[in-house]
Amino acid sequence: MAEFDQKPDSLFFNDGQRRIDFVLVYEDESKNENRKKSVNKKQMRKRQAYESNLISNGLQLEATRSVLNEKLIFVKVHAPWEVLCTYAEVMHIKLPLKPNDLKTRDSAFNWFSRLLRVDENIIKPEQEFFTAPFEKARISDFYIQDKDIFFNPATRSRIVHFILSRVEYAVKDNVKKFGINRLLDSGIYKAAFPLHDSRFNRRLEDPNCPSERYLLYKEWAHPRSFYKLQPLDLVRKYYGEKIGIYFAWLGFYTHMLIMAAVVGLACFLYGYITKDNCTWSQEVCDPNIGGNIIMCPQCDHECTYWNLTITCESSKKLCIFDSFGTLVFAVFMGIWVTLFLEFWKRRQAELEYEWDTVEFLEQEEYIRPEYEARCTHVVTNEITQQEEHVPYTACGKCVRMTFGISAVLFWILLIIASVIGIIIYRLSVFFVFSAKLPRHINGTEAIQKYLTPQAATSVTASIISFIIIMILNIIYEKVAIMITDFELPRTQTDYENSLTMKMFLFQFVNYYSSCFYIAFFKGKFVGYPGDPVYWLGKYRNEECDPGGCLLELTTQLTIIMGGKAIWNNVQEVLLPWVKNLIGRCRSAARSEKTIPRWEQDYHLQPVGKLGLFYEYLEMVIQFGFVTLFVASFPLAPLLALVNNLLEIRVDAWKITTQFRRMVPQKAQDIGAWQPIMQGIAILAVVTNAMIIAFTSDMIPRLVYYWSFSVPPYGNHSNYTMKGYINNTLSVFNIADFKNGSKPVSLPWLGNQTTCRYRDFRYPPGHQHQYEHNIYYWHVIAAKLSFIIVMEHVIYCVKFIVSYVIPDVSQKTKSKIKREKYLTQTLLHENHLKVMKKNMGKIADRIWKGEDGTFRPKFD
Repeated sequence: MAEFDQKPDSLFFNDGQRRIDFVLVYEDESKNENRKKSVNKKQMRKRQAYESNLISNGLQLEATRSVLNEKLIFVKVHAPWEVLCTYAEVMHIKLPLKPNDLKTRDSAFNWFSRLLRVDENIIKPEQEFFTAPFEKARISDFYIQDKDIFFNPATRSRIVHFILSRVEYAVKDNVKKFGINRLLDSGIYKAAFPLHDSRFNRRLEDPNCPSERYLLYKEWAHPRSFYKLQPLDLVRKYYGEKIGIYFAWLGFYTHMLIMAAVVGLACFLYGYITKDNCTWSQEVCDPNIGGNIIMCPQCDHECTYWNLTITCESSKKLCIFDSFGTLVFAVFMGIWVTLFLEFWKRRQAELEYEWDTVEFLEQEEYIRPEYEARCTHVVTNEITQQEEHVPYTACGKCVRMTFGISAVLFWILLIIASVIGIIIYRLSVFFVFSAKLPRHINGTEAIQKYLTPQAATSVTASIISFIIIMILNIIYEKVAIMITDFELPRTQTDYENSLTMKMFLFQFVNYYSSCFYIAFFKGKFVGYPGDPVYWLGKYRNEECDPGGCLLELTTQLTIIMGGKAIWNNVQEVLLPWVKNLIGRCRSAARSEKTIPRWEQDYHLQPVGKLGLFYEYLEMVIQFGFVTLFVASFPLAPLLALVNNLLEIRVDAWKITTQFRRMVPQKAQDIGAWQPIMQGIAILAVVTNAMIIAFTSDMIPRLVYYWSFSVPPYGNHSNYTMKGYINNTLSVFNIADFKNGSKPVSLPWLGNQTTCRYRDFRYPPGHQHQYEHNIYYWHVIAAKLSFIIVMEHVIYCVKFIVSYVIPDVSQKTKSKIKREKYLTQTLLHENHLKVMKKNMGKIADRIWKGEDGTFRPKFD
């Protein structure tokens, strides 16, 4: 025990020499009156055994009682030089050999990036070194100027956490129990974390302390720094490679979105400017054309006939999104996503070299403590022919995998069931809205222009779908973690990849299923008024507006993307801030007492076990919205760009000010998210081609313009869009309604004997009445041809781009070769020279006969 030395920002033991590398927090069992004494003694024995074993492993401990709560005790952990060297070799940590002597060339855009870069006088650039895995036997070959700074704080914390995760505290039934994670789960310790190096809003007065947290807050997390490039080297140095590569990827993704957002905005403005020249929309709104077209009811009994001009406003909006610019943008995005992924590979390769993670997976990945604790089965390694301990047999592994896959499939089926429920809601509520909303054929009320039965159904269904999505997310997150824990992956990378695939499969179906339904199924299988198609034999299938379902898909995307962004920001910013505010209010005495650094950090929010997993998931789901359905919503990249500019600073602010410091971890790349994005990129080409072909009306309009507006099918002398609406709405005889779907007769209908509906069928009285006409088959052929041509063109361009852009730049290859050469020279050839020199001396001594033992004998 040591008393607090009244130095609130100290990062050292009371002696001022030994640095605090980690902090453990527990509740003093002698002062805990809520639990039984037997429980307290049992926990105290485990804790004391654990701390004793920590000391046996070379760590040094110092305990200090809390200033605010006498029950809490903070155990400060320090790793001496010998311990750091020993475990640096065990963990294969790469450390500096020699300063990097390769000259870097300034790019042509260096002058521009300098304007956005953080001032080098504030955050000094990190010196680059050639590195190699540390070896104690060759310690003299490493670049050690000062032992106190050779291992930076992040590396020290990582080494100490490695030890904490593997020290045992009890043995039960010949099975060792070990690891700080288990002690935290059982409540023996309340927290375990490395220290922040300063307050986020105030620089330390000690000139030897760099106050990196303060610099990160001021130059990175503060809102006024939103336009600046991120200080990634400092982020990596302070939080570790895993956090650094997330922000590097997010920043790179955001920069690439600028180009997509500009092109998307240009396509949107093109549609907005040209909407007044949209001939088919003018026909819908024309009282002499659309005003004379009576549409057939879209549901049974209660739905009535309606005037086409009711959809005038929605047709004007549709002209903005369903234009030629949309086709151009869809092709552009197919190429953009390839450029993004290929250039990210190059950037990732640079970071792998600069951050010493090139050979991370082969050397530094170690087994999870949870896996080691279950290793009770003995098997023979096929390669080494030596016995190894594993947690389960081949049969046991098969059972675990089967259970995991079955659970994931069950939850995916549950989502599909919820989507079917939403569809049934759409069918039911459309019936109600059709009966309740204004139905006068010449109604001119302002509300009727916007609140049509289709619009009301679409908006309410989208909101309900979003609520169900968020509820299922909360439940499934816990289920996915339980399943992955049961599978017991060997390494942390395996664990995260397994969880990533489960979560993404679920989120993919959860978020995108309603969009897929609107884009590819709604209004496609409805039959015609005399023979409608029913769901479950009861609910009549939904129909699209006369302009198609594209506008409804746009509405769905806007609500889900916007709602998701708002919800996530509330969760990420508001909740931690409120929790910390409540904690500060409860500790009213804090302002009267001097609080040490470790206790200030303890009252921050704990970091979840999955770290930034949910941030990755959020961004990849957004990436799916930006690419999969961009043909229906060209403003999606712009919304994503605005959200990401905010997201970078929100995430930075959150981990810098509201959370305890994360345990630094190594990471070579973004893991399973890379192949997931590649899969999305391939699927996006298909979905966008099908949206343009089957969801928008672009292909039917082109077919009409080039084939059916002029003879032999049309009556116009020149190619034109005039008459398109009349040509694409089929005629139905009111007398042909079946009794089950016949609407109630209305007095204002008068002598009207026919109504119109959206399809390409022969009129009543034709020898093939109500069968698909020649226009339908022309349109189908054109749609299929368009999909094939668009897919092949984009895939060919993607292949060429992938081939032309190498994954690793020539500059990075040169650096890697130079480092390997230096490593070989310094760590191997130098030792060979010393050995040869020593062997030469021994040989000379033998030859000269200085050693009597080996003196030659002559007869």
